[in-house]
Amino acid sequence: MSDDWEMPSAAAQEIIRRGAEQALDPRPEWLPELNEAVLTNERLAETLSDPVLAERMRSSNLSNLLHWAAANVQRPGARVAANLNPVVLKASRDVVRRDLDATALDAWRLGQNVAWQRWMQICFELTRDAHLLQEVLAITSRSISTFIDDTIAAVAEVMRQERHELTQGTHAERLTTVSLLLEGAPVARTAAEASLGYALTGSHMAAIVWGGTDVTGEHLELAAEMVLRAAGAARRLTVLATSASLWLWLPVERTPGVPDLDTDLATIPGVRVALGRPRRDLDGFRQSHLEAAAVQRMMARLGTVRRAGSYMDAQLVALLSNDVGRADEFVADTLGDLARAEPELHLTLRTYLEEQCNAARAAESLYAHRNTIVRRLARCDELLPRPLSENPIAVGAALQLMWWRGQHLEK
Repeated sequence: MSDDWEMPSAAAQEIIRRGAEQALDPRPEWLPELNEAVLTNERLAETLSDPVLAERMRSSNLSNLLHWAAANVQRPGARVAANLNPVVLKASRDVVRRDLDATALDAWRLGQNVAWQRWMQICFELTRDAHLLQEVLAITSRSISTFIDDTIAAVAEVMRQERHELTQGTHAERLTTVSLLLEGAPVARTAAEASLGYALTGSHMAAIVWGGTDVTGEHLELAAEMVLRAAGAARRLTVLATSASLWLWLPVERTPGVPDLDTDLATIPGVRVALGRPRRDLDGFRQSHLEAAAVQRMMARLGTVRRAGSYMDAQLVALLSNDVGRADEFVADTLGDLARAEPELHLTLRTYLEEQCNAARAAESLYAHRNTIVRRLARCDELLPRPLSENPIAVGAALQLMWWRGQHLEK
């Protein structure tokens, strides 16, 4: 780090210190703004469509903000050292494992403008002295920009070393082979099978196991074993996609029971599982994974409390929830007052629709008397904006959306 960094005056240092203290406790709206600037950028949309990578970037955004602020509380206006704490290093490892280069780190530059706007707001609240403001803003503009540049350069070097180490390992070979297969690259089947130790003929079901920033490799492996047992498989192909996610393929012809798997996963905090449908041969290997990835993105978008989801159950909701805001409008418009009704009405109506509008079968499924079910259905009809008979498909879809979001409907 260069020593030719000009320090600000004592008065400017005091403003910077007080402002940094505020930044250490960011206001509720700051982080969503910062993350939105990063995660909605078109250039990085494909890279950050992976919920695990997106969460890593959110965590590293906060880490960078707090690192810069803490440094300026201790030494206001001094050059801030690059941020190489564990949160940032985890993000860099995941970028490498997904075979992405250091340009993915440019996401941090996108958040820089938002951070700068908020920092100026703090400074304007702390002083009205024009000359002092000019000094504070000049030094901190350079400080923020230099800090981001230094951090990206330092992390890029860590990534270079990480890439060298990973290219020597089995997981890297598997990830490279699998990535080529998923992209539809012309890879010889026999060569791919030799690299993966897995036959690409027959039936495959793909699964994605992932978790938040605190999840460990042990947690992921435990969840992967639960998927294996639930599917009745004897073996699995496992690829370490990121430090917080595994890609699995199992040679099975049926999807495991999601409710039981969901219950099992409750013992592993923060871990989620998304399942594709069993498909055949190489095209099926690819398609089942794409289905699992669609379920993973849907679960992340909705912030679901569900721990497991399958494409078979979630296909409609995955399509409906591409725009979460419009999905919420759809639920409100379709269900009306029923959306805010007691949980037993939601569960009764959903079960009734699943049982092909047969009240007797719904009563049997819910261990209730048929007359009780009929009374609840009548109450649902009163609360719906339109009679159920006129709009059963939309009502069923809206109830599914509520279920995935964890809004009532527990069975």
